[in-house]
Amino acid sequence: MEVKTHISYCADFESFNTNYGYGNKIMKKLTLLFTFFLLYSNAAAGSIEKLADKLQNGLKTDTQLKIAVLEFNYTDGRNSQGPIIIQERLTTILAQNKNLTIIERNLLKKIMGELKLEASGAIDATTAKKIGKLLGVDAIASGTLNDLKNSQTEINARIIETESAKILSAASAIIEKTWKDTSSSIADNPNNADYDGKSLVQIAILLDTSSSMDGLINQTKNQLWSIINELTSSEKDGDNPIVQVAVYEYGNSLLSKDAGFIRQVLPFTRDLDEVAEELFALKTNGGSEYCGETINKAVKNLQWSKKDDAYKVIFIAGNEAFTQGAVDFRQAISNAKNKGIFVNTIFCGTKQAGIAMQWKTAAELAMSEYTNINQTASVAQIDTPQDIELSKLNSRLNTTYLAYGSGGAKAIKRKNRLDTLSAPAGASVMSERIFSKAQESEAISSWDLISAIETGKIEQKDIKTEQLPEELKKMSEKEREKHIENKLAERKKVKAEILKLQNERKKYIAEREKEMLSAPSTMGKAVINAIHKQASKKGFKFK
Repeated sequence: MEVKTHISYCADFESFNTNYGYGNKIMKKLTLLFTFFLLYSNAAAGSIEKLADKLQNGLKTDTQLKIAVLEFNYTDGRNSQGPIIIQERLTTILAQNKNLTIIERNLLKKIMGELKLEASGAIDATTAKKIGKLLGVDAIASGTLNDLKNSQTEINARIIETESAKILSAASAIIEKTWKDTSSSIADNPNNADYDGKSLVQIAILLDTSSSMDGLINQTKNQLWSIINELTSSEKDGDNPIVQVAVYEYGNSLLSKDAGFIRQVLPFTRDLDEVAEELFALKTNGGSEYCGETINKAVKNLQWSKKDDAYKVIFIAGNEAFTQGAVDFRQAISNAKNKGIFVNTIFCGTKQAGIAMQWKTAAELAMSEYTNINQTASVAQIDTPQDIELSKLNSRLNTTYLAYGSGGAKAIKRKNRLDTLSAPAGASVMSERIFSKAQESEAISSWDLISAIETGKIEQKDIKTEQLPEELKKMSEKEREKHIENKLAERKKVKAEILKLQNERKKYIAEREKEMLSAPSTMGKAVINAIHKQASKKGFKFK
């Protein structure tokens, strides 16, 4: 809004004051209020305009492009007005570019609905091609939202070519939050609770995604389940802990230079499928690796628990000098220590090279662990006699999920998609994922009705019919009760069988490992070794 518009508002108020006799004090307050409102609105709009400019400049083409702008979902999956508001604002700005043809949002929503596709969320290669073909668009603009402190929201945006799923342009911005969130159907923002009475583990994984780091990403996504299973199987005060995971990427030249080539991929979440999905989506590209600044952002921007007995830990992995960037890594580590956060460093290369590049010094300052790994090594896998039966049980487990609320159907689709993506990694990786799925009832109780009932988050008498899938809405109350009881019984039986087979599988693997001369040092091995040492100091016990 131009200054002259602001002045006209002030003039109208002056007239109002003169005609109706209000005092100058009230007049000044009203003028100040409107001035603040206008400046606030302009700041938010300006930030999105800068974001749009960066996206357009990154395209580096004068060719006419047809683009669909999707909703910008929150990384923690919350229900909010934000995704649609950002979609609308970005659509309006991009539509002013004569080289871009933008699909109108209502038309996009109508077509996507008819095709039974989600107009938001992570876009994989298959989905990108499908959207491109059916909508006739050359590219998709999508991204995520993440609330920071002081009512600010971080936007991470990218334009993706539909034919190749290649990121054509990427940008990020921080704007003032001007919208409201709405509560979820079963639990209101379950990821941010501090879980009184339960032990808590918060683990932030900071990955170098510059060129040549594909091996690191592969190791991390393939060993995610074994890392999480190690934590969820531990005990403290006779109970298993709540585990939250956050992910950052750094050193990728496709990321914003203003943000230090750093992106918060996910804030703390208990949704491991979301973590895995984002790990599968990471791409590498040459860039500058600022370890100190990355650690500092993770320390300051993540919602770390204030509980002294929580195990709070950062794992940062990369292959360049730890001293790069404007933020001194020593100060970043000091900030982490002040919050009781361990900072473990994992150098991708030889031990001596990591020492020379200050990775060991950083770990020592943090009173944490320094490890070097071979990020190009294949993860050693031991197939077991239990793997085939576990795969069959996984199919049965998948039939017990019951969508509840607006996000349930989408979450089930994602869970099935992650099964498909994980399977090529081998039977060992898949078995670890299956065991993890059998332990996650509380973490998925915000969208899976069976888990919500299992964990006591909801009682059958309180189930809202409108939150159920269509097939259950059509049932009588008695039919619905029986259907849910059958699902609960099947879930209990399958989980017990999975646990039994996993225990047998672990014993088999332990015996085979005794026969192996050595195994390459990998991301998962480095993480688990550090977890055992540090979490034990916090009172956690491992089997």
